[in-house]
Amino acid sequence: MCEVRGELVFFEVVEGVTYHRCVACMATLMAPRHWPDPAQERAIYALHDNNPDDSGYRRFLAKVAVPLSEKLEEGMSGLDFGCGPGPALARMLEETGMRVSLYDPLFAPGRSVFERTYHFITCTEVVEHLRQPAIVFRQLDGLLKPGGWLAVMTCFQTDDSRFARWHYRRDPTHIVFYREETLACIAERMKWQLEVPVKDVALFRKPERSVPR
Repeated sequence: MCEVRGELVFFEVVEGVTYHRCVACMATLMAPRHWPDPAQERAIYALHDNNPDDSGYRRFLAKVAVPLSEKLEEGMSGLDFGCGPGPALARMLEETGMRVSLYDPLFAPGRSVFERTYHFITCTEVVEHLRQPAIVFRQLDGLLKPGGWLAVMTCFQTDDSRFARWHYRRDPTHIVFYREETLACIAERMKWQLEVPVKDVALFRKPERSVPR
């Protein structure tokens, strides 16, 4: 099952931390015994500067905001899943005429957002933190309207020989690392269409009609 939950094999030990590789989808996963506890996670997230008025941060988010906006029509409703303390991306999309609801387990924990469906969902710098990726991707599929878009931004893993020195690995809250092949595998399993408009951004489209899995 290509949902970041297939058979795992040993990949590498880096600075005392063990990583495994999913043979089905090629994701790299930190061994659970090394996962940070919730208090550690929150302390690290609090250090992030997600100021919606920061021009540099907005340029960073434009990598996903621009190609996603080109798929949408004014007035569509969306969910910023894992919005963080900003939330800058939601504001950027609202400036283009979209309506955006917020969810984050730490910063916007209201569960009422799960009682409706959306034309689009954004998930930026989130999936690398997921402890149960397969479950979350299925949850997001259930929140998307037919024909809806899921926009994911995460730093794609590429060269295994550089993994130990990779800056993205050094964040202790990053426990899952996705290759472009991983995202293609997820799309195949979920019966989504996949586009990669730029490096580190994946746009998944849910089919207009239900497709048997």
